[in-house]
Amino acid sequence: MSVTDPPHGVQRPGSGVPEALRWAVLVAMVEAVALVAGAALYLVLIFTRTSTQLWAAFTVLAFMLFGAAVLYFGARGIAKLSPSARTPVLLLNLLSLPVSFDLGFQAGRLGIALPMLLAAVVEIGLLMSPSGRRALDREL
Repeated sequence: MSVTDPPHGVQRPGSGVPEALRWAVLVAMVEAVALVAGAALYLVLIFTRTSTQLWAAFTVLAFMLFGAAVLYFGARGIAKLSPSARTPVLLLNLLSLPVSFDLGFQAGRLGIALPMLLAAVVEIGLLMSPSGRRALDREL
């Protein structure tokens, strides 16, 4: 770090969020909205279907809403160039890779799996792009 560099977390005037990170924020927000919509649909299914394990259904619902919240707040943090916001968003997208594979190829739900897989791959690529890494890397 040179003398002319601003302190960590402070941007130079005129410098903004890199385009890759703006797209990453958009993708994360779309993923969060999709999870909330999926949770709403799942809630309808919980009350319209007969289930002997209602606790399990509500646990899945809670995880869906928790994932949506993590993606939403992570996207807000990435938009503010907070380095700590990248990890939870990356982790959720890495975890969605095997889930989408299983959903698409073993359960035969390609209509759900392909958008999920595409969003995860795009999000990971955007966050790990050179401009995204430069903007979010910490000084050690």
